[in-house]
Amino acid sequence: MHAVSVPAPGRSVLVRWGFPALFVVLWASAFTAAKVAVTYAPPFLLLSTRFLLAGLVLAGLARLSGRRWGLGPGAVARFALLGIVTMAVYLTLSYFGMQTVTSGFAALIISMNPVLTAVLAAPLLGERLTRTKLAGLALGVLGVGMVLQSRLGGGIEGPVGIAFTFGALVALSAGTILYKRIAPPSSGPAGDLWYGTAVQTLAAGIVLLPLGLALEPVSAIRWTPELLAGFLWLALAVSLCSYLLWFDMLDRLGASTASALHFLVPPIGLLLGWAVLGEHVPPLDLLGVVPIALGIRLVTRAAPAATARNRRAAD
Repeated sequence: MHAVSVPAPGRSVLVRWGFPALFVVLWASAFTAAKVAVTYAPPFLLLSTRFLLAGLVLAGLARLSGRRWGLGPGAVARFALLGIVTMAVYLTLSYFGMQTVTSGFAALIISMNPVLTAVLAAPLLGERLTRTKLAGLALGVLGVGMVLQSRLGGGIEGPVGIAFTFGALVALSAGTILYKRIAPPSSGPAGDLWYGTAVQTLAAGIVLLPLGLALEPVSAIRWTPELLAGFLWLALAVSLCSYLLWFDMLDRLGASTASALHFLVPPIGLLLGWAVLGEHVPPLDLLGVVPIALGIRLVTRAAPAATARNRRAAD
């Protein structure tokens, strides 16, 4: 049996509620910031420089904090593969999609990640789909479907952008499953979250930079304050902070439960799109938030018991 440590009450509340809340806000804000930034810079160049900056900063912070590098060649290769799938492929498809769809619509489609991930996690990861989780997922799908109907009814989303966005959804779900399958254990030096995320981010940037230089003219970049603000927010707040939070929650909550937090992204993404970009939000969008919130409650309520069972089995 492993020794059980009892966290301080304040930290326990912060980890359980504060970290997921911060992740949701940062993740939702990424769609608004990306919509702004991709208006002034082509996707490959924008993403590659964003990833390289974030990865270098994260590696530097890990070094300054005294963290020991414990990643062997195998761990580096696995983290690099995860970065290519969960960052490079997923966000490249998202950015190309957002050239012709609104940020709120992109946030909505990507929020379907919990559904696809939960379906894949059952046969591939052995994560049990309880009745409570299934009911929560069904409510989430219902809410997303209501919002999707109102957005498509307006005829303002481009079909090519829609296809790219659905491709991004598939890439994110595949990356979530892949992370749970091949990521080194976070309890050992090879699973260090800071260095592991730095490797993933740098790998994504290294893969995308040659594509950007070959396919996109640097002259296409329009150097504006909006581009600078969006770029820095995406590189530091989103790539740095939200991915650290995301991978931490994957370890603590499991793929299905952590992904269920994406059901909260549509209302926040729609709100940010309306407040920052002036995107139209139909009334049906707001109505769809209700089953989405109920679905989140059901899925996350089922998590503690399943997590406890998993820990007892490991002991």
